[in-house]
Amino acid sequence: MITETRVTLRRAVPADAPTVDTLVRELAAHEGDAAHVTTDVPRWREMLGRDDVLVLLAERAGRPLGYVSAQRRPHLWSGRDILALDDLYVRADARDAGVGRRLMTGLAASVADEGLLIRWEVKPGNTAAQRFYRRLGARLWTKVVAAWQPAAAPTRP
Repeated sequence: MITETRVTLRRAVPADAPTVDTLVRELAAHEGDAAHVTTDVPRWREMLGRDDVLVLLAERAGRPLGYVSAQRRPHLWSGRDILALDDLYVRADARDAGVGRRLMTGLAASVADEGLLIRWEVKPGNTAAQRFYRRLGARLWTKVVAAWQPAAAPTRP
């Protein structure tokens, strides 16, 4: 009996919405942020049909192993687009097998012709991820990330 061991990458399409939704929820649960996932399968179908949203799935014999997601957006200082990496996730049973590296190099290959910068955030305490990104050749610097719900703004300017 021959078992397929090769990992393949492919761009997720709207029909992959249930798979992407499951993987996103797994990542959020892993990070203790499950309550913050508010999207659903129909919304994923819409987003996966957009040209500016890129999700690559890593699979082995049709089984999803992980994903990387990014969105193309303008970078105002440079006057060019960049690729804003949102998530990189590999299921626990597929870690330490090169899947994350394949996803990152696949993402890089998808924008190599345009020479786009890929930019992302990593939590300060996630030293394993920082080591991984450094091995890829990424430059890391400390920056505080802020998020703001405008409804929380003071009522008077």
